[in-house]
Amino acid sequence: MKGSGSGTKPLNMANQGNSQEQKDQAEMKLVMDQIKHKLVVMSGKGGVGKSTVAVNLAVSLAKSGKKVGLLDVDIHGPSVPKMLALEDARPISNKDKKLIPIRYSENLSVMSIGFLMEKTNEAVIWRGPLKNGVIKQFLKDVVWGELDYLIIDSPPGTGDEALSVAQLIENPKQAVLVTTPQDVALLDVSKSITFCNKLNLSILGIIENMSGFYCPHCNKKIDVFKQGGGKSLSKEFNIEFLGDIPLQIEVVERGDSGKPFTEDSLEHNATKAFESIVEKVVNVLDK
Repeated sequence: MKGSGSGTKPLNMANQGNSQEQKDQAEMKLVMDQIKHKLVVMSGKGGVGKSTVAVNLAVSLAKSGKKVGLLDVDIHGPSVPKMLALEDARPISNKDKKLIPIRYSENLSVMSIGFLMEKTNEAVIWRGPLKNGVIKQFLKDVVWGELDYLIIDSPPGTGDEALSVAQLIENPKQAVLVTTPQDVALLDVSKSITFCNKLNLSILGIIENMSGFYCPHCNKKIDVFKQGGGKSLSKEFNIEFLGDIPLQIEVVERGDSGKPFTEDSLEHNATKAFESIVEKVVNVLDK
């Protein structure tokens, strides 16, 4: 009898756990089914401008009339609130205790762990299960509504956050990989390609960021970090090359001031390059 009782309890707990997981998955599916395209912006290493690409991709798509959500799942280093001048924003809940994302513009809604922290310099010291839990919340408990695109800004590498997103979101979903031209960045991006292949996460394309610097005086291009690495990587793995974005002082200034450089029709090389990339993304996905 004793043995029978000790065996029954874990079984019941397991059933309860499975039941809750199935409920969460069903709720998440209801939310995600309202979103046409889910794009995970990834990079093999930090410092390649991944968040800059994610933010400006979201802003550009919203500016073109698409309904867009931007989800920042970089738990330890959320930069999206700063880049959109939303550092003081705090989400509210509706009557069903679901989170209302922060409205950046008429067509763009945003959610980030940064909105839930009391101080901008507060460190998030969490292990994998906690990070997985909050990402699951962002996917099922945020009122995204009907969207054309959900852009997900994932932290560098192939750790917990990227794994959670890849496993939690059902297909269709695609990755956009960001690199810089130098070999060390390309090596890490190749690991991201392997990660996507193993997790059945299709890759929309590769973007090469910081691809040359245009002198503000003579407009001559200087290849500070070399050039063409992203294009050669795309050929090696038979992946679409979406384009390259040059270094531009306006991009840095706009990112620090919370005014994305694609928000206005500025006549500089980085804006033109990004417009071309966005056009490719839309053409590939909406054809």
